[in-house]
Amino acid sequence: MLYIGSDHAGFKAKQNIKDYLKTLNREVEDVGPEEFTPGDDYPDYAHKLCEKMRDSDKGILICDTGIGMSIVANRYKHIRAALCASIFDALRSREHNDANVLVLGAETTDFETMTLFVKVFLDTEFSNEERHIRRIDKI
Repeated sequence: MLYIGSDHAGFKAKQNIKDYLKTLNREVEDVGPEEFTPGDDYPDYAHKLCEKMRDSDKGILICDTGIGMSIVANRYKHIRAALCASIFDALRSREHNDANVLVLGAETTDFETMTLFVKVFLDTEFSNEERHIRRIDKI
């Protein structure tokens, strides 16, 4: 399953990314918010997403910079959230870190670029190289 969540700052980007994911025939569960709610709190949606996720799931979180969502998500043992600011970040987060949550900044990344990050993140497999497994185990 692919989960997606945002706060008010990432709401429009979340809606657009959900539409983009439909074109990729990806099944998505939106953990909220269901409607634009000025002043809502990003931790609420990060917690919802992380609590739903299991070993094989992936997620996407969006707030204004992505920093807050990253901080919350990475508090969970089963989550490796990567705030990505480039295609290379999205690629390496999957290949080397087996990241399972892509975090995006709605105020720092335009929609077209976000879709590139999403595609790379979803299409890239973990390398399964011993050195990367060893490093993840040390986390």
